[in-house]
Amino acid sequence: MTTPVSIEFTATDPEAISTHVGRVAVFVPAAGTLDPACRRVNRLTKGALARFVDSPAFAKLKPGEAADLAYPAGMEALGVSVVKLERNPGVTEARKAGTTLGRAMDEANLLLLAGGQKRLAEVTLGVALRAYAFTDHKSEKSPAPGAVTVMSSAPEEAAAAFAPLAAMAEGVFFTRDLVNAPANVLTTTEFANRLVELKKLGVEVEVLEEKDLEKLGMGSLLCVGFGSESPSKVVVMQWNGGKKGDAPLALVGKGVVFDTGGISIKPAAGMEDMTMDMGGAGVVAGVMKTLALRKAGANVVGLVGLVENMPDGKATRPGDVVTSMKGDTIEVINTDAEGRLVLADVLWYAQERFKPRGMIDLATLTGAIIIGLGHDNAGVFSNNDALCNAFLKAAGAEDEGAWRMPLGDCYDTLIKSNIADIKNTGGRPAGSITAAQFLQRFVKPETPWIHLDIAGVASVKSDTTYAPKGATGWGVMALDRLVRDMLET
Repeated sequence: MTTPVSIEFTATDPEAISTHVGRVAVFVPAAGTLDPACRRVNRLTKGALARFVDSPAFAKLKPGEAADLAYPAGMEALGVSVVKLERNPGVTEARKAGTTLGRAMDEANLLLLAGGQKRLAEVTLGVALRAYAFTDHKSEKSPAPGAVTVMSSAPEEAAAAFAPLAAMAEGVFFTRDLVNAPANVLTTTEFANRLVELKKLGVEVEVLEEKDLEKLGMGSLLCVGFGSESPSKVVVMQWNGGKKGDAPLALVGKGVVFDTGGISIKPAAGMEDMTMDMGGAGVVAGVMKTLALRKAGANVVGLVGLVENMPDGKATRPGDVVTSMKGDTIEVINTDAEGRLVLADVLWYAQERFKPRGMIDLATLTGAIIIGLGHDNAGVFSNNDALCNAFLKAAGAEDEGAWRMPLGDCYDTLIKSNIADIKNTGGRPAGSITAAQFLQRFVKPETPWIHLDIAGVASVKSDTTYAPKGATGWGVMALDRLVRDMLET
C-alpha cells in the first residue's frame, strides 16, 4: 500500500536552510517581494534568486508555477524551486502550487520555506497528493519520495490546519490504491478484507456473504456474480461520530472488481482497464477512512456491493429475468449493464436498514457519461435540489469537477420491459440518464438522493493536476467536504 510522503512542520531556522541537502522551495509573489527566508536564500546563492525574480522568466510564470535554480553556489541543496504565489492565495491556487512541487518529488528531501504563507496547509496538501506513486507490483521498487520539511513562522498553527487535510490525503491514497490494484490481487474477498482493516480506526465493519444476500432477496446483485469463482459480498461500514440516534448519510458504491461484460462480453481492446470498475466502492472506502482518521463528528454509513462479472455456464444470460430485494422484476437485456443491478439491491438495503437522511451512490456506470462530459466532470443526477446543490458546492470548493444532468419520467419508456417490471438498459440514446432512471426506481420518494456517474473521472490515462495517470481518487475530497458542511456545522 502507498505510504503518504512524510511531512514535518518546524519554525524557520536560518542555519538549517544553508545546510539542507535536497531541494529548497521558496514562494515569491508576482510583485517580486522577498520575505526573510527568501532573502536568506538570496544571500546564500550570491544574488541568484533576486536576479531570477527580476528576469522575464519569472514574469512569464503563471500563479502556482515554478522554475528551478539548479545547484546554486553557496548551498548544499540540489536546487532551489521558485514558486510564484501570492501570500494569501485562493485555496485552489495554493493546492496547485503544491502539486507543482509534488510532481517533481523524488527521493531527495524537500524543504519548503513558507514564511507567512496564509494557505500553507493547502499548499502542503497539494504536495502530498501529487507525490503519490503506485509501485506495489514493480519488481524494482522506485525510491520512496523524500521527506518534506515545512518551515513556517507559525508551525503549530500550520500543522493543526493540515491535520484534517492529511486525513483526507490518506483517504484519497486508499481509494487510488484500490482502483489501481489488478483484479487477480483485489478479488472480492481481498477487497472486503481491506475494508475490515478499517475497524482499527474505529469503523464498524460487517461483511454480508452470499448466503446472507440470498436471505435478503438480493437477486439483482447476485445475478451479476453467477459466472465468477469470486463470491459476491456486501460490506457495510458505519462511522458513528455524530449524535446517537441521528439518521446517517448513506454512501453506496459499485464494486465490480473486474468487468468482462459477462455473456454480453466486451471487446478485447481496453478490457484491461476494467480493473477500475470498482471505483465507486473505492471512493466510499476512501471517504470512510478519512472520516475515521479525522474523527468526524457525523454519522455516515458506507455500503459497497462487491462482485465480479465473468462469463461461464452459470452466468446470467441476456433475456433472463431476476427479482430484486425490493421485489421488482428486471429483464436483463445486456449483462454488461451490470453496475445498476448491483446498486439497485444495495440502495434498497441501505434505506430499509438505516433510514438515511440522504443517500449518495457512486459508480463507474456508463461510457455514455464520458461521451457527454469527458474526463473533467462526473455526472450528477438527483431527486433533491438542496442535497444536489450542497454537493455541487462542496465539489467546487475541492476543485473536483461535477455537472448536473437531467432526470425525467419521459426516459422511463426507454427502459420499459414487455415481460418484467423494468429492463436494465434502454440502448444508446441517453444512456447515462436511463441508467440513473433505473436506479431511481430503487430510491424511496422520501429519500434525498444523488447518483454520481464517475466513469470518466475515476481513472484516467494522463496526468491530472492532483494525480499521476491512473486512479485519481475523485470524490473523496468532495464528499468529505459535504459531510463537514452538512453534518458537522
